[in-house]
Amino acid sequence: MSTNTTDFLELAKGTLTRVIAFRLKPGTDLLLGLEAAVKEAGINNGVIVSGIGSLDGVRYCNPVEIEDAPAGYGYGEPLILTGPIELVGLSGIICHDSDGVTNLHVHVSLSDRYGVGHGGHLVEGTKVLLTTDVVVAELGGGIIMSRAFDPSLGVPCFAPKQGEE
Repeated sequence: MSTNTTDFLELAKGTLTRVIAFRLKPGTDLLLGLEAAVKEAGINNGVIVSGIGSLDGVRYCNPVEIEDAPAGYGYGEPLILTGPIELVGLSGIICHDSDGVTNLHVHVSLSDRYGVGHGGHLVEGTKVLLTTDVVVAELGGGIIMSRAFDPSLGVPCFAPKQGEE
């Protein structure tokens, strides 16, 4: 298998090799808890299959116009929701940088106490309220889930690569 690269696509192929499931307990920082779980399981090539639960406030970011950024966009200050929040869905990729350091890119889908939907890029500072239940799949079969800073865009980007099986 080889990496397919065109002007619009970076592609690598692999397989699902292992699945882990875990529960994060009340007061746990959601992002740091996810990182701790995948590190303990030794996963740095993976995908978040499912995540649901309740949160005690949320910190997340969405893209905004940034005049000085290379692409004109980037992530501004975190948006903050307070009070009990339902975690309707958790998705993301488990990557690593060129030094092998695990790097998660996680998005959340949320519902506030009035049923109003919110969502975006998860950042530190979001705490589990009652429970958060997560299923993660490890990827193998030659896929290398890397993430690196893209100077042309001014943000870290997913950079899948094809390794040996």
